[in-house]
Amino acid sequence: REATAFPTMALVEKRPRSPTGETQLVVKKSKTDLALAGIQRTSALTAPIMSLSGHGGEVLTFRFDPSGKFCASGSHDKDIFLWEVFGDCKNYGVLRGHKQAVLQLQWSPDSENIWSCSADKTVMLWDAETGKRVKKLVGHSSFVNGVCTTRKGQTLAASGGDDGMIKVWDPRVRGAVSNLTDTYQVTSVEFADDGDRVFSGGLDNEIKIWDLRKDDVALSMLGHTDTITGLRLSPDGSMLLSNSMDNTVRIWDTRPFVEGSRCKLVMGGHMHNFEKNLLRCAWSPDASKVAAGSADKMVYVWNAEDGKILYKLPGHTACVNDVDIHPSQPIIGSASSDKKIFLGEIEGE
Repeated sequence: REATAFPTMALVEKRPRSPTGETQLVVKKSKTDLALAGIQRTSALTAPIMSLSGHGGEVLTFRFDPSGKFCASGSHDKDIFLWEVFGDCKNYGVLRGHKQAVLQLQWSPDSENIWSCSADKTVMLWDAETGKRVKKLVGHSSFVNGVCTTRKGQTLAASGGDDGMIKVWDPRVRGAVSNLTDTYQVTSVEFADDGDRVFSGGLDNEIKIWDLRKDDVALSMLGHTDTITGLRLSPDGSMLLSNSMDNTVRIWDTRPFVEGSRCKLVMGGHMHNFEKNLLRCAWSPDASKVAAGSADKMVYVWNAEDGKILYKLPGHTACVNDVDIHPSQPIIGSASSDKKIFLGEIEGE
């Protein structure tokens, strides 16, 4: 398990056609030369791009912890790896216990715990400091595709699976505290900041807002025309980001009273393909940008105001399944079916 810096990677840039008609390839100066030439670095990463390798299978899920010092990745190899973000990106821990692919993970708001869900039908809660499993939560009858946790208030988690169930878990209680039944497979879940609502997406192309006080759907948001693969709540809790197999990423207004359409922005450019992986999405901490994985091996970053593509980041050699944006620095983490994780810096604000 190692992290590789690319300090001397030559960047090849296509220039406009020359008068003779051929496209010239110009090799730019390497990153170290750029640094020596006074080009500003924007983050504290050891190099502008760090490659984290060690997983034995497709990397399906990735998250920075809330402190920004650590990150975690989950893979088809059943393992969760813990990494340092800075320095040599040391792989300082492995969480073992799932019996099949780890499909999603999330840190607790205090960085002390990690929630994970798996194709082995379980949700697990881990102590991120000791690497020990704290809880194994059983109840789903099929793959558990998504897990999320509350960001404030009482600690709860929600999970959604191919059994069409959304389960809410309280780590202090045995068994689920709420069982919500959907008609179709659930691929992604996200908690509202009030702790009373859960958002879900799945095979019926709808985003549902569940009221936990009534254990029923309070609202459905329509617009996507294919399976929803990822949901992410905005930093202030008012907007929801969704990624779908219809090859759009959308921003929705989830506040209680909204005039007009709840769909505020539709973005495109990225792609899903026949592999039908659950491609996730992410917000920047200031909510000015959103990012998503893509089957064309690129990481896409959009302006969250106007929907324009800001970056299309290359490097991976297979589908990019998950992305996350660092909580305090302009760093994007991406996890791919090429078994690698990249940490790459983008321009600062």
